[in-house]
Amino acid sequence: MKRFFTTIATIVIFSSFLSHAQNYKTALGGRLGFFSGFTAKHFLNDQNAVEGIVSFRWTGCLMTGLYEYQKQLNTVENLDWFVGVGGHLGFWNNGYFYNDHYYSGGGNLGGDFIGGLEYTFKTAPLTLGIDLKPAFNIVGENHWWGNGLGISIRYVLK
Repeated sequence: MKRFFTTIATIVIFSSFLSHAQNYKTALGGRLGFFSGFTAKHFLNDQNAVEGIVSFRWTGCLMTGLYEYQKQLNTVENLDWFVGVGGHLGFWNNGYFYNDHYYSGGGNLGGDFIGGLEYTFKTAPLTLGIDLKPAFNIVGENHWWGNGLGISIRYVLK
């Protein structure tokens, strides 16, 4: 996994010298946080986007889909705030501990919320985001989980 992120970072750094991005339609990258993985964001119009996140933890996989409203923060150029809602579906092979409680393997289904800030670089095809993404499980192990602070870096495709 480290090798993958190192490779992605190297490609992004070198390509940032070749192109410029101010606004974007679609971007792909990585997300670091409680559930680290891959993220893709696509704008439907100027203020509405969909984001997909595929995360890995506890020898399993969590897939999250979000609908987000995003708007520029008036005080800083190229800095946007965003909020959104969505859902997740996850599968785990083994049990895991969370807050000193053991949860068995299996699957879960639930809802997600997200809110944060995203900066789009003027001179590089990159975005950098920071967010909070609490979630709750409806099916499977029923509980809220904060999912902590997430940091996303994405390469702008167009």
